[in-house]
Amino acid sequence: MALEMRDRCERCTTAALPPDGPARICSYECTFCTPCAEAMDGVCPNCGGELAPRPRRAAAD
Repeated sequence: MALEMRDRCERCTTAALPPDGPARICSYECTFCTPCAEAMDGVCPNCGGELAPRPRRAAAD
């Protein structure tokens, strides 16, 4: 089962999140840009879980 690499922040919806760029996710794969995650004190507003750095994927050629 692969990690879903969402391309938009769920809070501000304006931040583009490329697969090789920084983002924060919870264990349910809720996805946020770094500024939004910091504004939420690293806590997912959907489940209350910890927001951790999302692994990066190499950009497709």
